[in-house]
Amino acid sequence: MTTAFPPLAIPSAVLKELRVRDDAGNPPRPYPDDEGDAPLRCCLRSSTAGERIALISYAPLRRWAAQTGADPGAYDEQGPVFVHAGDCGGPAGGNPGYPWARPGALRVLRRYDSRGHITGGRMLALPDDAQAAFAHALAEAFADPETAQVHVRAVEYGCYHFRVDRP
Repeated sequence: MTTAFPPLAIPSAVLKELRVRDDAGNPPRPYPDDEGDAPLRCCLRSSTAGERIALISYAPLRRWAAQTGADPGAYDEQGPVFVHAGDCGGPAGGNPGYPWARPGALRVLRRYDSRGHITGGRMLALPDDAQAAFAHALAEAFADPETAQVHVRAVEYGCYHFRVDRP
């Protein structure tokens, strides 16, 4: 499935830095994932049992703001994300759709403007056709000309899942 609004993983150059020291200033603590199913933000898939992963702190607006000159101020939040402990090569080729789109899951889509300020949000209870629901919600978000990017997060834990930029 090709999506009009492709989900973006954490960029590989950023991951290289985060695998040395995360956005909270801590070194990562890699471990073998005994259970699997951790949402990996480096490659936008779930882990499998036995893979070496790390739970790190990530500030999704920080480096984007540094590149663009934006000033997100208090919106420069950070939180925990799972990544592979070493380079994984990023998402598999193509654009397979939106990750972690389980029917029944609750997601929030936060809209940010070019300053990195929140301009709105929407909660989304994923229906059976979760991919279509994401596509519709993102089209709705980008219908606002002020929206520069959208962050998708899990409602239950508030975890950052992925970013989508204005096409």
